[in-house]
Amino acid sequence: MKRLDTAGAWLLGILWILPLLYAAWAAFHPPAYATRFDLFAPLTLENFARAWDAAPFPRYFLNTFMLVTMVLAAQLVLSTLAGYAFARFQFRGRDALFLLVLLQLMVMPDVLIVENYRTMSWLGIRDTVFAIGLPYFASAFGIFLLRQTFKTIPRELEEAARVEGANGWQILMKVYVPLARPTYIAYGLVSVSYHWNNFLWPLIITNSVNTRPLTVGLQVFSSTDQGIDWSVITAATLLSAAPLLIAFLLFQRQFVQSFLRAGIR
Repeated sequence: MKRLDTAGAWLLGILWILPLLYAAWAAFHPPAYATRFDLFAPLTLENFARAWDAAPFPRYFLNTFMLVTMVLAAQLVLSTLAGYAFARFQFRGRDALFLLVLLQLMVMPDVLIVENYRTMSWLGIRDTVFAIGLPYFASAFGIFLLRQTFKTIPRELEEAARVEGANGWQILMKVYVPLARPTYIAYGLVSVSYHWNNFLWPLIITNSVNTRPLTVGLQVFSSTDQGIDWSVITAATLLSAAPLLIAFLLFQRQFVQSFLRAGIR
């Protein structure tokens, strides 16, 4: 059984790595070699220079960084407060409210695009980075994850803190939040990866270059009159994915340990 699991893991790994290997090959070689393999093909960085000049990447990177930072900060604050309330407080309607949170996990975000668009129009904030992130500020997955984590923390620690004179806010910030650090890291990775790569909603709600994130900005490379240049497209794709890839390569051990400690497998 263990060998079968290992073989399956290798198979999935190969399937996931093949597109990345092709992107790397096409990006670092002249366009003539983008669709054919030649061991002696010359290496070049010209594709990256062409991609960088073809689109305002500094603005796209800034918008994307602002988006993922804003959404993650809001999600961590709201999910922490809601998760703590569901885990430790007794109030009328608690179970019904938590059931609504679980139901939200079953709803695909794309189903709500029309209503979210109407809401952003009513608020008068279309074509802004804030409008891209606002529908994701409250995360059902984050609330559920932190609620489950907080429930595993012994109540004796909370009672000991109360004996020392800590109030509810101090107990949350000095007892629960530090002990849930692996969960925060694991959830943060999921949130940043999702919103860094999200495409459909940013495409619909933005119209100008000044508000587009990287994923929407990349479509400029597939709408040229000269046809598709796979070398430039793959170079632009690697530029957009580079921050996440570099972060994973540098901190992969911490990433895996955070997911295991948080119980996400």
